[in-house]
Amino acid sequence: MVNADRETAPPARISRRTVVALLGAGVASGALLVSQRATAAPAAASGLDDPAKKEIAMELVSSAENSSLDWKAQYKYIEDIGDGRGYTAGIIGFCSGTGDMLDLVQLYADRKPGNVLAKYLPALRQVNGSDSHDGLDPNYPRDWRKAAQDTVFQQCQNDERDRVYFNPAVAQGKADGLRTLGQFCYYDAIVMHGDGDDPTSFRNIRRRALRSAKLPAQGGNETTYLNAFLDARVWAMKQEEAHSDTSRVDTEQRVFLRKGNLDLNTPLDWKVYGDSYHIG
Repeated sequence: MVNADRETAPPARISRRTVVALLGAGVASGALLVSQRATAAPAAASGLDDPAKKEIAMELVSSAENSSLDWKAQYKYIEDIGDGRGYTAGIIGFCSGTGDMLDLVQLYADRKPGNVLAKYLPALRQVNGSDSHDGLDPNYPRDWRKAAQDTVFQQCQNDERDRVYFNPAVAQGKADGLRTLGQFCYYDAIVMHGDGDDPTSFRNIRRRALRSAKLPAQGGNETTYLNAFLDARVWAMKQEEAHSDTSRVDTEQRVFLRKGNLDLNTPLDWKVYGDSYHIG
């Protein structure tokens, strides 16, 4: 998902999620691409999956995606932001053109048959991989907002966020020997770029970083590696006009890294797109 007010120029190709459906069972299990050479990170007091840290992660992502810390207000969010991915919606920017929205609405239909969005499943299958609204307009946004009032649909959004994005990112971060900040850097990257075979996908951002720095799990310095990862992330963002504003890295994640805040402890102060945010 990209911020509608900040990032609106359409890319030449769909690359953010590289069609999430291609991830398959590896992502569903949270395995992602854990290196066989990497050993599990030492047990820590907490990681990004600690409830308090996870709340911080949701607020950080929401500041970049929605210019607000109130991530729970985004269950009802939906619009076409002109980035070539159709409708973008919900707490993590599920897209009608990249497969993850289809998976979400299917899960909702499985848990609550006959819900207000179930009738759009054929259209969502048809438009997957494109920016088309065929079969969705004119009432799909209205019905999405109606569904977002349902706690069942809200939980579906939470669960798909965790299955496809949050859990795999945290699992990979821990396997790589990263603490909470590094796990968040992974999570924010997979939210924006997905994890397919595209050169700008999360796994290839990580591979690019590994060309110049070793993982902490391999004996490398954590700060050095994270700087390399963020360098690779910025490169990936600049490959697509819709993501070319890199402030969510430059004036957010790098700020925490420069301060040595590898555990993402509060208070946190940062900027995204020039707007200031604070978590006390």
